[in-house]
Amino acid sequence: MIDKCIRVGLIGYGFAGRTFHAPVIRCVPGLALTTFGSTQPDAVYEVFPDAKVCSPEEVISNPEIDLVVVASPNDSHYSLAASALRAGKDVVVDKPFTVALEEARSLLRIAEEHGRLLSVFHNRRWDSEVLATKAVIKSGELGVVKHYESHIDRFRPNVRQRWRENPGPGAGLWFDLGPHLIDQAVYLFGLPNSVNANFGILRDGGLTDDWAHVQLNYDHMRVVLQATLLAAGGCPRTIVHGTKASWIKTGADVQEAQLISGMLPTDEGFGVDSSAGILFAAPTNLRPSGGTGLGEQIEIPSPVGNQIGYYMGIRDAILKKQPPPVPAKDGLANIAILEASFESGKLGRTLPIPLTDEERAWWS
Repeated sequence: MIDKCIRVGLIGYGFAGRTFHAPVIRCVPGLALTTFGSTQPDAVYEVFPDAKVCSPEEVISNPEIDLVVVASPNDSHYSLAASALRAGKDVVVDKPFTVALEEARSLLRIAEEHGRLLSVFHNRRWDSEVLATKAVIKSGELGVVKHYESHIDRFRPNVRQRWRENPGPGAGLWFDLGPHLIDQAVYLFGLPNSVNANFGILRDGGLTDDWAHVQLNYDHMRVVLQATLLAAGGCPRTIVHGTKASWIKTGADVQEAQLISGMLPTDEGFGVDSSAGILFAAPTNLRPSGGTGLGEQIEIPSPVGNQIGYYMGIRDAILKKQPPPVPAKDGLANIAILEASFESGKLGRTLPIPLTDEERAWWS
């Protein structure tokens, strides 16, 4: 039973705001999406006919708004979130948290100074493949994990005229998909020690990176993160190798496609992923020179994904003072790794993660 309603203002009604934030927020009891900061009033009214549409600044200054969600272009995240926090609002920021590490640090300081909730929208923690990966690791079936590999591969061979593909702060493939992949690794395994990365522009006429290969280095494990806009198929989404077994997951989580189609998180069949994970048990006929068999292959059904869990967690963090579903410190670590990966790609060498000792202690 939810006794109080949190009034939500959403800044940005582009792809992220329209596809992910608005339909999920509207399905959470205790959240009321009443106000939009958007230059597309007709698109808003088509779905939310009773909403108020105004400027971002008016959303922030509105005394009737409790929670501001920032889903605007990446380079505006910091300024809008900082203004909202200073105005006494709780704030959710779409990924990437900011476009610079110092901006992320500043947001954490402002949130603390004003006593406000601050969280970053790492919604893919509630994807079926991430839930499945976490479950199989926790089960112990793999033994000690030594290699984790995650792909977000798409086939978009034609360069499009949009801000994400034009040079500028927060643009490019890795700023778009890198935060998701990095967050998955930190969520599952904690902070890495260092990063080495390589980026490329492979499409004709491309102006920003459209291929990324990033390795996160842990004491006794390696993480490989891959993103490209030139993959028509043929590669698993997730690969995990352990000391006892391996596991792969093919097929993407279905929620994005369902949300684009107009489905809501409360609709029957939402988040149901029909592609099972495959556990490869260690072969039994091992020889000193290595294994000769493939071992048993076991299908493990994928759990149902539902990103509504993120905003339920935000509601409970505000009303029940529970920990936020994704704390702001995770957003800061994400940007630190993102920034280090770009610098690594530029210099062509392995670099440490640029966090202070105090910041690293948050994960100890």
